[in-house]
Amino acid sequence: MKFHKEGYRIIVCSFIIFIVINLISICLAGKSPFFYCVLAFSVILLCLILRFFRNPNRIFSGSTENTVVAPADGTIVVIENVMENEYFHSERKQVSIFMSIFNAHVNWIPVNGTVVHTSHQNGRFMAAYLPKSSLENERSTIVIKMSGGEEILVRQIAGAMARRIVTYPEAGNKCQINEQLGFIKFGSRVDLFLPLDYEIKVAMDEAVKGNQTVIAQLKKN
Repeated sequence: MKFHKEGYRIIVCSFIIFIVINLISICLAGKSPFFYCVLAFSVILLCLILRFFRNPNRIFSGSTENTVVAPADGTIVVIENVMENEYFHSERKQVSIFMSIFNAHVNWIPVNGTVVHTSHQNGRFMAAYLPKSSLENERSTIVIKMSGGEEILVRQIAGAMARRIVTYPEAGNKCQINEQLGFIKFGSRVDLFLPLDYEIKVAMDEAVKGNQTVIAQLKKN
C-alpha cells in the first residue's frame, strides 16, 4: 500500500506513541489481559491511520473533453441548483461529495484547465454532511477555467474531525485530470459548482471514486 506524503509525520508519530504505550503497559501489567487489550487497540488504530492515508494510484481512462471527474472518494449528498455567492454570484449546479473517515482523502483535479482563483476561509468545524458546512466551515476554494471558457469551482470543506486542508494548485497554474488537488485530514467534503449547461451523471447517495467517476458532462446540442 502506498501512503500519501501528507500522512508521513502522523504515521511515524503514531507508531512511536503506540510503541511507548505498549512498553509502559507491559512493564506495569506484564503479559496480562490488559496488555493484550492495549496491544490490540494500538494495532487496530494504527491500521485505520494507515488506511486513511493511503494514496491510490489512479488514471482516468475516459475522454476528458468537457468532462468533470470526481475530485474525491465518497457519497453524493447534494445535487441542486443554487446561487453561488462567494465567487460567481450567479446560479450554478452544485454537486457535493461527503468523505467519511473510511474513504481515501486525496483530492484530485476534476477538469483540464487553468487555475484562475484560490482562496482560504477560516470557519467552523460542524459535520461536513450538513448543508450549512459549505458556507460556515473552514474551506478552500479553487476555480479552474477550461479551454472553452467555462469555469468550475471546487471547494474543499473541513468536517467535524478535519483540522487541516491542503491545497496544491495556485492561481496561474495549468492543471489537468489525473493530478492531485490536495488533501483533507480526517472527515470532510468537496463541493463542485458547475455551469447550468452541464448534465449531471451521478445520483443522490451514489458512491463515487475520485479520478474515476464522471460527475458531469457538457450537454450536446
